[in-house]
Amino acid sequence: MTEPGRALVTGAARGIGAAIAERLRADGLEVLTLDRDPGCSIALDVAREEFPDLGPIDVCVANAGVTTTIAPGHRMTAAQWQLDIDVNLTGAFRTIQACLPGMRERRRGRIVVISSVAALGGLPGQVAYAASKAGQLGMVRTLAVENAGHGITVNAVLPGLVATEQVLAMPAEVRERALAAAPAGRLVEPAEIAATVSFLAGEGAALLNGQTIAVDGGASLTQLTLGGSR
Repeated sequence: MTEPGRALVTGAARGIGAAIAERLRADGLEVLTLDRDPGCSIALDVAREEFPDLGPIDVCVANAGVTTTIAPGHRMTAAQWQLDIDVNLTGAFRTIQACLPGMRERRRGRIVVISSVAALGGLPGQVAYAASKAGQLGMVRTLAVENAGHGITVNAVLPGLVATEQVLAMPAEVRERALAAAPAGRLVEPAEIAATVSFLAGEGAALLNGQTIAVDGGASLTQLTLGGSR
């Protein structure tokens, strides 16, 4: 891409999506924001509703997702399972599909899917979430191969536990358990996810394609040791 252009960010009403939209605007892009909640350019359910004509989109960030479906596999209902698959996986695909034909025609584009480290290590109590996020990675790699010859890159950012309003509102004991398992000793900031998206959207990432980048302070790395650390 030779100029900033236009971006679409879904799930942009708050948290990670809002931070990404703010960063891309600071980078000089015109940013369309999309969410079911008010306050964005477009109000839409990415899983079910028809996308309007978005015009030319140079950077597509599929961030909208459900994170609160809590149930172990043996008790998860079909409706709970389907919700996460519909929003997180199908919704991400529908978002990309709304942007992809124009990108292919113009032979330029950056697509970034906001997945999760749960895609790599699973997440007990949230099997549908982990499955939907893992499915995104297969989608990313496939679309990367299909579109590399059209000047389009497709990559995934995998946040760890991010200091969003929702996470900060969790019970203190839950946050403390999460911090105890974090090698960096702190939560990821939304701006740090946004900075990674900014890089992937830029010229410097032109040959970075089909990749998964975990932004989690090392939380997804194996921490078990059979010896000393020194």
